[in-house]
Amino acid sequence: MGRVGATDTALRHERDAVLGALARIVGGLAATFGPVCEVVLHDYRDPEHSVVAVGGDVTGRAVGATMSEIGLRMAALGDAARDEVGYRTRTPSGKLLKSSTLPLRDSTGAVFGALCVNVDVTAVDQAHALLGALAGLGAAPAEPPTTFFGDDLDSVIDAIVDADQLHRHADWSGLDRDQRLDLFRGLDRRGVFAVRRSVEQVARRLGISRASAYSYLAQARAARPPTPDNVQDPSPDNIPDLAQGNVPEPAPNLVPNPEGDHA
Repeated sequence: MGRVGATDTALRHERDAVLGALARIVGGLAATFGPVCEVVLHDYRDPEHSVVAVGGDVTGRAVGATMSEIGLRMAALGDAARDEVGYRTRTPSGKLLKSSTLPLRDSTGAVFGALCVNVDVTAVDQAHALLGALAGLGAAPAEPPTTFFGDDLDSVIDAIVDADQLHRHADWSGLDRDQRLDLFRGLDRRGVFAVRRSVEQVARRLGISRASAYSYLAQARAARPPTPDNVQDPSPDNIPDLAQGNVPEPAPNLVPNPEGDHA
């Protein structure tokens, strides 16, 4: 075995050991805070089945489930991902959560997973609102965004795409070119294209061709102003496969002017 192969094997064993150690404590961590707490351990090397351990039950996920929308965004950031602590989000069923997502790194600094904590604060929020109203403390805080959790990646992607169209009060056929590019730009920013086959799934959900989806994504990335967090190659054949590095091939003869694609 060459030096590179030996290094890869050592890193794989190191990551497995970290996940194994954490998997043994997620149940105890969740139980410490009672039935309102859930701890989820993710292995980003298998994004479609990233959940490797769960303690508690807040989002309804089990071992073998896929990553959430937040996980997709973390995975898209790669090694630039940072701890996100104490953010508020809401589940599609209406639960208000206070959550933290902590990326896991190996000895080289590479992100390979995450430890996530979700606390259901719905009852606390309702009590706070009631007390605030009684005390005349003014308006309630802004409504947090909804986060989509699912057992399979396709359902998570579909929910994100549907929510984006609902927010725009129009389906794909009702959007002009700039709005379509903005839709793809928003999906990219939310990490939808961080995993393989996601472009094909988005195309199916929107009812457009795979070639048009790749073309819109490439144009959306090319038109995005450069920032420190925007360093990904805008070409459609540079969408990463987090599992094995198998990048999806771009469709041949990308549509140069996809504005007329209403299929």
